[in-house]
Amino acid sequence: MKNIGIVCEYNPFHNGHFKQLRGIEGSVCLMSGNFVQRGEPAILDKYVRARAAVECGASLVLELPLTCAVASAERFADGAVEIFERLGCIDGLCFGSEEGDINNIMSTARALLQPEFKEYLQRELETGVSFPTARHRALVAMGADASLIERPNDILAVEYCKALVRRGSSIEPVTIRREGCYHTGTDCENPSASFLRTQDDWEGFVPRAAWELFRTAPKYALCKGERSILARLRSMREADFENVAYGSEGLWSKLMRACREERDLLSIVSAVKSKRYTYSRVMRMILCAFLGITDRQMQQPAPYVRVLAFDDVGRSILRQMREGADIPIINVGQMPPDAAYWELERQANDLFALFSEDILPPGGDLRERVFYKR
Repeated sequence: MKNIGIVCEYNPFHNGHFKQLRGIEGSVCLMSGNFVQRGEPAILDKYVRARAAVECGASLVLELPLTCAVASAERFADGAVEIFERLGCIDGLCFGSEEGDINNIMSTARALLQPEFKEYLQRELETGVSFPTARHRALVAMGADASLIERPNDILAVEYCKALVRRGSSIEPVTIRREGCYHTGTDCENPSASFLRTQDDWEGFVPRAAWELFRTAPKYALCKGERSILARLRSMREADFENVAYGSEGLWSKLMRACREERDLLSIVSAVKSKRYTYSRVMRMILCAFLGITDRQMQQPAPYVRVLAFDDVGRSILRQMREGADIPIINVGQMPPDAAYWELERQANDLFALFSEDILPPGGDLRERVFYKR
Protein backbone atom coordinates (compact mmCIF):
# COMPACT_ATOMS: atom_id res chain seq x y z
CA MET A 1 0.00 0.00 0.00
CA LYS A 2 1.23 3.46 -0.85
CA ASN A 3 -0.73 6.07 1.16
CA ILE A 4 -1.98 5.08 4.60
CA GLY A 5 -4.66 7.03 6.41
CA ILE A 6 -4.62 7.43 10.19
CA VAL A 7 -7.46 9.02 12.15
CA CYS A 8 -6.10 10.62 15.30
CA GLU A 9 -6.33 13.21 18.03
CA TYR A 10 -2.69 13.16 19.24
CA ASN A 11 -3.90 14.57 22.54
CA PRO A 12 -0.96 14.56 23.08
CA PHE A 13 1.27 12.77 20.55
CA HIS A 14 3.28 10.12 22.45
CA ASN A 15 5.62 7.15 21.99
CA GLY A 16 2.77 4.79 21.12
CA HIS A 17 1.81 7.01 18.19
CA PHE A 18 5.45 7.22 17.18
CA LYS A 19 5.63 3.41 16.95
CA GLN A 20 2.56 3.37 14.69
CA LEU A 21 4.15 5.81 12.25
CA ARG A 22 7.43 3.90 11.94
CA GLY A 23 7.61 1.99 8.68
CA ILE A 24 4.81 3.96 7.01
CA GLU A 25 6.28 6.14 4.28
CA GLY A 26 3.13 7.90 3.12
CA SER A 27 1.08 8.50 6.27
CA VAL A 28 -1.89 10.86 5.97
CA CYS A 29 -3.10 11.82 9.43
CA LEU A 30 -6.63 13.16 9.75
CA MET A 31 -6.37 14.86 13.14
CA SER A 32 -9.01 16.49 15.34
CA GLY A 33 -8.54 20.23 15.63
CA ASN A 34 -8.80 22.25 18.83
CA PHE A 35 -11.73 20.28 20.26
CA VAL A 36 -11.88 16.51 20.66
CA GLN A 37 -14.40 13.70 20.83
CA ARG A 38 -14.58 13.73 24.64
CA GLY A 39 -16.43 17.04 24.39
CA GLU A 40 -13.44 19.00 25.66
CA PRO A 41 -10.66 21.25 24.34
CA ALA A 42 -7.45 19.53 23.23
CA ILE A 43 -4.57 19.94 25.69
CA LEU A 44 -2.41 21.56 22.96
CA ASP A 45 -3.48 23.55 19.94
CA LYS A 46 -3.83 21.84 16.58
CA TYR A 47 -0.77 23.46 14.99
CA VAL A 48 1.57 22.30 17.75
CA ARG A 49 0.17 18.76 17.64
CA ALA A 50 0.32 18.63 13.82
CA ARG A 51 3.91 19.86 13.74
CA ALA A 52 4.91 17.30 16.40
CA ALA A 53 3.41 14.53 14.26
CA VAL A 54 5.36 15.57 11.16
CA GLU A 55 8.58 16.05 13.16
CA CYS A 56 8.10 12.45 14.34
CA GLY A 57 7.37 10.77 11.02
CA ALA A 58 3.93 11.72 9.69
CA SER A 59 3.96 12.76 6.03
CA LEU A 60 0.84 14.92 5.99
CA VAL A 61 -1.56 16.16 8.68
CA LEU A 62 -5.03 17.33 7.69
CA GLU A 63 -7.60 18.67 10.12
CA LEU A 64 -10.65 16.52 10.80
CA PRO A 65 -13.51 19.04 10.47
CA LEU A 66 -15.09 20.25 13.70
CA THR A 67 -18.46 18.52 13.39
CA CYS A 68 -16.73 15.17 12.87
CA ALA A 69 -14.14 15.73 15.60
CA VAL A 70 -16.73 16.31 18.35
CA ALA A 71 -19.11 13.57 17.21
CA SER A 72 -20.00 10.19 18.68
CA ALA A 73 -17.76 7.24 17.79
CA GLU A 74 -19.97 6.20 14.85
CA ARG A 75 -20.13 9.67 13.30
CA PHE A 76 -16.46 10.36 14.12
CA ALA A 77 -15.35 7.21 12.29
CA ASP A 78 -17.79 7.49 9.40
CA GLY A 79 -16.92 11.14 8.79
CA ALA A 80 -13.22 10.32 8.68
CA VAL A 81 -13.70 7.37 6.32
CA GLU A 82 -15.88 9.50 4.05
CA ILE A 83 -13.10 12.10 3.82
CA PHE A 84 -10.43 9.49 3.08
CA GLU A 85 -12.67 8.12 0.32
CA ARG A 86 -13.15 11.57 -1.18
CA LEU A 87 -9.42 12.35 -1.09
CA GLY A 88 -9.06 9.71 -3.81
CA CYS A 89 -5.56 8.45 -3.05
CA ILE A 90 -5.75 6.60 0.28
CA ASP A 91 -4.94 2.90 -0.03
CA GLY A 92 -5.15 1.75 3.58
CA LEU A 93 -6.57 2.78 6.94
CA CYS A 94 -4.35 1.98 9.92
CA PHE A 95 -5.68 2.05 13.49
CA GLY A 96 -4.87 0.64 16.91
CA SER A 97 -7.04 -1.91 18.69
CA GLU A 98 -6.89 -3.98 21.85
CA GLU A 99 -8.12 -6.97 19.79
CA GLY A 100 -5.35 -6.87 17.20
CA ASP A 101 -7.14 -9.30 14.82
CA ILE A 102 -8.64 -7.55 11.79
CA ASN A 103 -10.81 -10.57 10.89
CA ASN A 104 -12.58 -10.50 14.26
CA ILE A 105 -13.05 -6.74 14.03
CA MET A 106 -14.53 -7.01 10.54
CA SER A 107 -16.86 -9.80 11.70
CA THR A 108 -18.27 -7.63 14.48
CA ALA A 109 -18.58 -4.66 12.12
CA ARG A 110 -20.64 -6.74 9.68
CA ALA A 111 -22.88 -7.97 12.51
CA LEU A 112 -23.65 -4.37 13.46
CA LEU A 113 -24.80 -3.73 9.89
CA GLN A 114 -27.26 -6.63 9.81
CA PRO A 115 -30.95 -5.56 9.63
CA GLU A 116 -31.87 -7.66 12.68
CA PHE A 117 -29.33 -5.78 14.79
CA LYS A 118 -31.44 -2.62 14.59
CA GLU A 119 -34.45 -4.56 15.85
CA TYR A 120 -32.54 -5.97 18.83
CA LEU A 121 -31.03 -2.55 19.54
CA GLN A 122 -34.36 -0.75 19.53
CA ARG A 123 -35.84 -3.37 21.83
CA GLU A 124 -33.03 -2.85 24.33
CA LEU A 125 -33.18 0.96 24.12
CA GLU A 126 -36.85 0.83 25.03
CA THR A 127 -35.87 -0.65 28.39
CA GLY A 128 -34.14 2.64 29.26
CA VAL A 129 -30.51 1.48 29.22
CA SER A 130 -27.70 3.55 27.69
CA PHE A 131 -26.84 3.19 24.02
CA PRO A 132 -23.53 1.33 24.73
CA THR A 133 -25.36 -1.15 26.99
CA ALA A 134 -28.17 -1.63 24.48
CA ARG A 135 -25.70 -2.22 21.68
CA HIS A 136 -23.79 -4.78 23.76
CA ARG A 137 -26.95 -6.69 24.62
CA ALA A 138 -28.13 -6.61 21.00
CA LEU A 139 -24.88 -8.17 19.80
CA VAL A 140 -25.07 -10.87 22.46
CA ALA A 141 -28.63 -11.64 21.37
CA MET A 142 -27.36 -12.11 17.80
CA GLY A 143 -24.62 -14.47 18.97
CA ALA A 144 -21.86 -12.02 17.93
CA ASP A 145 -18.70 -11.13 19.87
CA ALA A 146 -19.73 -8.18 22.03
CA SER A 147 -16.32 -7.85 23.70
CA LEU A 148 -15.12 -5.73 20.77
CA ILE A 149 -17.39 -2.85 21.73
CA GLU A 150 -16.20 -2.68 25.34
CA ARG A 151 -12.69 -1.24 24.96
CA PRO A 152 -12.00 2.27 23.59
CA ASN A 153 -9.70 1.45 20.68
CA ASP A 154 -11.74 -1.61 19.70
CA ILE A 155 -14.92 0.50 19.60
CA LEU A 156 -13.39 2.90 17.09
CA ALA A 157 -11.76 0.05 15.15
CA VAL A 158 -15.17 -1.59 14.69
CA GLU A 159 -16.68 1.73 13.64
CA TYR A 160 -13.94 2.33 11.05
CA CYS A 161 -14.54 -1.12 9.57
CA LYS A 162 -18.29 -0.66 9.70
CA ALA A 163 -17.94 2.57 7.71
CA LEU A 164 -15.67 0.88 5.16
CA VAL A 165 -18.09 -2.03 4.68
CA ARG A 166 -21.17 0.19 4.47
CA ARG A 167 -19.53 2.35 1.82
CA GLY A 168 -18.15 -0.60 -0.14
CA SER A 169 -14.75 1.04 0.16
CA SER A 170 -11.60 -0.25 -1.53
CA ILE A 171 -9.51 1.14 1.35
CA GLU A 172 -7.89 -1.77 3.19
CA PRO A 173 -8.18 -1.79 7.01
CA VAL A 174 -5.00 -2.59 8.96
CA THR A 175 -4.87 -2.84 12.75
CA ILE A 176 -2.00 -2.67 15.21
CA ARG A 177 -2.44 -4.17 18.67
CA ARG A 178 -2.69 -1.45 21.30
CA GLU A 179 -0.37 -2.36 24.18
CA GLY A 180 -0.79 -0.98 27.68
CA CYS A 181 -3.84 0.46 29.43
CA TYR A 182 -5.82 3.09 27.54
CA HIS A 183 -6.76 5.13 30.60
CA THR A 184 -3.97 4.62 33.15
CA GLY A 185 -0.97 3.38 31.15
CA THR A 186 2.24 4.68 32.72
CA ASP A 187 4.68 2.66 30.60
CA CYS A 188 6.93 5.08 28.69
CA GLU A 189 6.75 2.98 25.52
CA ASN A 190 2.96 2.59 25.61
CA PRO A 191 1.63 5.52 27.62
CA SER A 192 -1.98 6.51 28.00
CA ALA A 193 -2.94 9.91 26.63
CA SER A 194 -5.46 10.17 29.48
CA PHE A 195 -2.65 9.63 31.98
CA LEU A 196 -0.37 12.16 30.27
CA ARG A 197 -3.04 14.85 30.39
CA THR A 198 -2.86 14.65 34.19
CA GLN A 199 0.92 15.06 34.27
CA ASP A 200 3.01 18.22 34.13
CA ASP A 201 6.15 16.61 32.70
CA TRP A 202 5.94 14.40 29.60
CA GLU A 203 9.67 13.83 29.14
CA GLY A 204 10.33 10.19 28.30
CA PHE A 205 6.70 9.54 27.36
CA VAL A 206 6.82 11.45 24.09
CA PRO A 207 9.49 11.49 21.33
CA ARG A 208 12.24 14.03 21.90
CA ALA A 209 11.25 16.18 18.92
CA ALA A 210 7.69 16.39 20.24
CA TRP A 211 8.84 17.13 23.79
CA GLU A 212 10.88 20.10 22.58
CA LEU A 213 7.69 21.58 21.12
CA PHE A 214 5.37 20.63 23.97
CA ARG A 215 7.44 21.85 26.90
CA THR A 216 7.04 25.53 25.97
CA ALA A 217 3.63 25.41 24.27
CA PRO A 218 0.53 26.83 26.01
CA LYS A 219 -1.65 24.15 27.62
CA TYR A 220 -5.44 24.13 27.52
CA ALA A 221 -7.94 22.63 29.97
CA LEU A 222 -11.71 22.45 30.35
CA CYS A 223 -11.59 23.94 33.85
CA LYS A 224 -9.92 27.12 32.56
CA GLY A 225 -12.91 27.90 30.37
CA GLU A 226 -15.70 26.78 32.67
CA ARG A 227 -17.01 30.29 33.32
CA SER A 228 -17.07 30.95 29.57
CA ILE A 229 -19.16 27.81 29.04
CA LEU A 230 -21.53 28.78 31.86
CA ALA A 231 -21.92 32.28 30.42
CA ARG A 232 -22.96 30.82 27.07
CA LEU A 233 -25.32 28.25 28.59
CA ARG A 234 -27.02 30.81 30.84
CA SER A 235 -27.63 33.19 27.92
CA MET A 236 -29.17 30.59 25.59
CA ARG A 237 -32.84 30.82 24.67
CA GLU A 238 -35.20 27.84 24.54
CA ALA A 239 -34.93 27.72 20.73
CA ASP A 240 -31.13 27.52 21.00
CA PHE A 241 -31.36 24.51 23.31
CA GLU A 242 -33.97 22.85 21.12
CA ASN A 243 -31.69 22.97 18.06
CA VAL A 244 -28.43 21.93 19.74
CA ALA A 245 -26.69 18.76 18.55
CA TYR A 246 -27.30 15.63 20.69
CA GLY A 247 -30.41 17.18 22.21
CA SER A 248 -32.84 14.67 20.70
CA GLU A 249 -35.42 12.71 22.72
CA GLY A 250 -36.05 15.79 24.84
CA LEU A 251 -32.53 15.79 26.29
CA TRP A 252 -32.18 19.47 25.31
CA SER A 253 -35.01 20.31 27.72
CA LYS A 254 -33.28 18.51 30.57
CA LEU A 255 -30.06 20.38 29.81
CA MET A 256 -31.87 23.72 29.68
CA ARG A 257 -33.44 23.10 33.07
CA ALA A 258 -30.12 22.07 34.61
CA CYS A 259 -28.37 25.15 33.21
CA ARG A 260 -30.97 27.35 34.91
CA GLU A 261 -30.75 25.58 38.26
CA GLU A 262 -27.17 24.35 38.79
CA ARG A 263 -24.17 26.45 39.82
CA ASP A 264 -21.26 24.76 37.97
CA LEU A 265 -20.47 22.53 35.00
CA LEU A 266 -20.06 19.31 36.98
CA SER A 267 -23.45 19.82 38.63
CA ILE A 268 -25.06 20.40 35.23
CA VAL A 269 -23.57 17.21 33.80
CA SER A 270 -24.59 15.22 36.89
CA ALA A 271 -28.16 16.52 36.61
CA VAL A 272 -28.47 15.56 32.93
CA LYS A 273 -26.63 12.24 32.62
CA SER A 274 -28.41 9.00 33.45
CA LYS A 275 -28.36 5.29 32.69
CA ARG A 276 -29.65 6.18 29.22
CA TYR A 277 -27.47 9.24 28.54
CA THR A 278 -23.76 8.84 29.24
CA TYR A 279 -21.32 11.43 30.54
CA SER A 280 -19.65 11.59 27.12
CA ARG A 281 -22.88 12.33 25.29
CA VAL A 282 -23.82 15.07 27.75
CA MET A 283 -20.36 16.65 27.46
CA ARG A 284 -20.56 16.60 23.66
CA MET A 285 -23.99 18.25 23.84
CA ILE A 286 -22.69 20.96 26.18
CA LEU A 287 -19.67 21.60 23.95
CA CYS A 288 -21.93 21.86 20.90
CA ALA A 289 -24.15 24.32 22.79
CA PHE A 290 -21.09 26.39 23.71
CA LEU A 291 -19.76 26.37 20.14
CA GLY A 292 -23.17 26.92 18.55
CA ILE A 293 -23.29 23.62 16.65
CA THR A 294 -26.83 22.63 15.72
CA ASP A 295 -28.13 19.14 15.06
CA ARG A 296 -28.59 20.04 11.38
CA GLN A 297 -24.94 21.10 11.06
CA MET A 298 -23.79 17.91 12.76
CA GLN A 299 -25.55 15.78 10.13
CA GLN A 300 -24.05 17.54 7.11
CA PRO A 301 -21.00 16.06 5.33
CA ALA A 302 -17.69 17.87 5.82
CA PRO A 303 -17.40 20.62 3.18
CA TYR A 304 -13.56 20.71 3.11
CA VAL A 305 -10.38 19.67 4.89
CA ARG A 306 -7.63 21.99 6.06
CA VAL A 307 -3.86 21.36 5.67
CA LEU A 308 -1.95 21.69 8.97
CA ALA A 309 1.55 20.25 8.34
CA PHE A 310 3.53 18.17 5.85
CA ASP A 311 7.01 17.09 4.71
CA ASP A 312 8.36 16.40 1.21
CA VAL A 313 6.47 13.09 0.94
CA GLY A 314 3.35 14.84 2.15
CA ARG A 315 3.77 17.56 -0.46
CA SER A 316 3.77 14.87 -3.15
CA ILE A 317 0.61 13.34 -1.66
CA LEU A 318 -1.02 16.77 -1.64
CA ARG A 319 -0.38 17.05 -5.37
CA GLN A 320 -2.16 13.72 -5.90
CA MET A 321 -5.09 14.93 -3.82
CA ARG A 322 -5.43 18.23 -5.60
CA GLU A 323 -5.60 16.37 -8.90
CA GLY A 324 -8.09 13.66 -7.90
CA ALA A 325 -9.98 14.64 -4.72
CA ASP A 326 -13.63 15.65 -4.81
CA ILE A 327 -13.39 17.54 -1.52
CA PRO A 328 -11.68 20.97 -1.32
CA ILE A 329 -8.28 21.01 0.41
CA ILE A 330 -7.69 24.36 2.11
CA ASN A 331 -4.49 26.05 3.25
CA VAL A 332 -4.33 28.59 6.09
CA GLY A 333 -5.43 31.97 4.75
CA GLN A 334 -7.63 30.53 2.00
CA MET A 335 -11.36 31.15 2.10
CA PRO A 336 -13.17 27.78 1.89
CA PRO A 337 -16.17 27.37 -0.42
CA ASP A 338 -18.59 26.97 2.51
CA ALA A 339 -18.41 30.35 4.23
CA ALA A 340 -20.93 29.42 6.95
CA TYR A 341 -18.95 26.34 8.02
CA TRP A 342 -15.71 28.32 7.90
CA GLU A 343 -17.26 30.91 10.23
CA LEU A 344 -18.33 28.13 12.61
CA GLU A 345 -14.77 26.77 12.77
CA ARG A 346 -13.23 30.24 13.00
CA GLN A 347 -15.43 31.11 15.95
CA ALA A 348 -14.65 27.76 17.63
CA ASN A 349 -10.92 28.42 17.31
CA ASP A 350 -11.34 31.86 18.87
CA LEU A 351 -13.30 30.35 21.76
CA PHE A 352 -10.57 27.73 22.22
CA ALA A 353 -8.26 30.49 23.44
CA LEU A 354 -10.50 30.88 26.50
CA PHE A 355 -9.34 27.48 27.76
CA SER A 356 -5.67 28.45 27.83
CA GLU A 357 -3.66 28.63 31.03
CA ASP A 358 -2.41 31.98 29.67
CA ILE A 359 -4.51 34.90 28.44
CA LEU A 360 -4.51 34.67 24.64
CA PRO A 361 -6.08 37.01 22.09
CA PRO A 362 -8.62 35.82 19.49
CA GLY A 363 -7.78 35.33 15.83
CA GLY A 364 -5.18 32.58 16.36
CA ASP A 365 -5.89 30.97 12.97
CA LEU A 366 -5.02 34.21 11.22
CA ARG A 367 -1.55 34.19 12.77
CA GLU A 368 -0.73 30.53 12.11
CA ARG A 369 0.89 29.01 9.03
CA VAL A 370 1.05 25.49 7.63
CA PHE A 371 4.18 23.76 8.89
CA TYR A 372 6.47 22.39 6.17
CA LYS A 373 9.37 20.15 7.18
CA ARG A 374 12.01 20.28 4.48
